[in-house]
Amino acid sequence: MAALLPPPHRIYLLRHAEAAWAEPGQRDFDRPLNQKGYGDAEIVADRAADKGYRPDILISSTALRCRDTAEAVHRAMDETLDMRFVDTLYNASVDTYLEIIDAQDVGAVMLVGHNPTMEQALQALIGHEAMASSLPSGFPTSGLAVIDYDASALTWRLIDFVID
Repeated sequence: MAALLPPPHRIYLLRHAEAAWAEPGQRDFDRPLNQKGYGDAEIVADRAADKGYRPDILISSTALRCRDTAEAVHRAMDETLDMRFVDTLYNASVDTYLEIIDAQDVGAVMLVGHNPTMEQALQALIGHEAMASSLPSGFPTSGLAVIDYDASALTWRLIDFVID
């Protein structure tokens, strides 16, 4: 498990929603959400907002499908939500994801990114066994993991997983 220590005390890991297939000549980076993806992103963002989940900062990959997903969260949670778009999250390693989270001096951070790195980050935080029992089929598109730091056990725990 990762040795990140608070802050933050809460981490939200949001995998981008379902993307369209690349058009001829289109870069993978430029693929938007497909129709289902747009709907799923809105549903997950609304469900998270209804549960009172709100990060202090949202950090998203600059890939179009991540930006589209982040915008759904922005609309659902509050137009004043601090959003940042970071190029290095596209094709990043799990260490990069964790370093970006660890560098935030806030109570709650949300990362909007890509698989397999999103799944690897969750596993690094909560451990292989917890990951396997919580998400036996892996980290789905538009899935939102809510992870809290348990100071008494000095560990991160998955407290909720929001899906469409």
